[in-house]
Amino acid sequence: MAHPATAITPGPSAVKRPARVVLLLQDLLFGGTQRQALELAGGLDPARFAVELWMLAPGADFAPKAEACGLPLVWLSQRPTVGLDALRGLWRRLGQTPPDILVPLTAVPNIWGRIFGRLKGVPVVLGTCRGGGAIARQHERLLRRLAHHHVCNSRPLGDTLTGGLGHPASRVTVIANGVDTDHFAPPPDDLRPVRDVILCVARMSEDKDHETLLRAFEIAAREHERAELWLVGDGPLAAGVARLVARHPFKGRIRAYPGGADPRPFYQQAKVAVLSSRREGLPNVILEAMSMGVAVAATAVGAIPGVVSGEVVTGRAGPGPGTEPGAPDVPGVPGMPATDDGPCGLLAPPGDPEALARAMLTLLGDDALRERLGRTGRARAVADYSLGAMVAAHEALFERLLAACPARAGERGSM
Repeated sequence: MAHPATAITPGPSAVKRPARVVLLLQDLLFGGTQRQALELAGGLDPARFAVELWMLAPGADFAPKAEACGLPLVWLSQRPTVGLDALRGLWRRLGQTPPDILVPLTAVPNIWGRIFGRLKGVPVVLGTCRGGGAIARQHERLLRRLAHHHVCNSRPLGDTLTGGLGHPASRVTVIANGVDTDHFAPPPDDLRPVRDVILCVARMSEDKDHETLLRAFEIAAREHERAELWLVGDGPLAAGVARLVARHPFKGRIRAYPGGADPRPFYQQAKVAVLSSRREGLPNVILEAMSMGVAVAATAVGAIPGVVSGEVVTGRAGPGPGTEPGAPDVPGVPGMPATDDGPCGLLAPPGDPEALARAMLTLLGDDALRERLGRTGRARAVADYSLGAMVAAHEALFERLLAACPARAGERGSM
């Protein structure tokens, strides 16, 4: 049975009850969006928000973590792909237990969640843009008007919505991802890495471009005989990545591990965290590496340049192509730059294995630089990307949207 809507500011007859918030995901497999959804759901004030997670398809990697937090989980279908069965389940569930706020996450939930949410009269239907390919995959050009409001996790995505598609800026909020800096803390000195491990924690998908990473590692491995590459993650291209590794001239120095709920043991053994993405929003793994004090080598896409605040490495001094100007927003405070204390990593243009190899080699070969960048990253993660700030920004947005909702304004009072 649905909970009645929240009274934001009690009027004479208003009753305070938590607003029902549904986070709609494709699955609960290991992934950055799923992890961020759990952190948000677990952090929202239960006195104001009753949160449920609905999944369109099976995949329960994060289910134990969600259940440990007491979060209700609803699987709308047990078929392996999202089809008519899942869509029927979503339609029925929206009718049986209608939420006050529907927050779809990733492409397929954003498409069908918006369409069905509006048809069912959900008071607040959000659109979310979290990855570099989200705007195209979610058909924002056609479907953006179905969302009452959009949340983007990076300024470049927000700018594309407002500048590229002409979406009203008043209907877009940028809220950066948050990282649990207590959980992702640097290891004690006696557990510092001793091997020259380059770590990539990433879903094996087209956006992450593992092919460029493996080409970059071939270049780096020829120059650095102790360099190792550890790949952590699953995804639709896992078999293809495995074939590339099997043919790699330095396959003996490459390890592959499945994704897991707790990547900290991998970060603890890494001297460099690398990400070779073609497209990005604000990747959680960059924030996790920073929080763990690991220096970053990454491609200059999405919000990464602003977060890392480094120059693009092109094999020569000075910035090169691929730099994206501007600093990220502090969570919930659009326009406020992140802590300006220098870079915490080195950047390369996307699709450039030579430049990425040079960034990795520079970090492996200079202990003082690598440790300084790691300290800077840790300080920036703590100051600018806390979980608390991310959750508080969502709470403020939810309350504002609920209070402005004509369908329920009488139940919620006025602000």
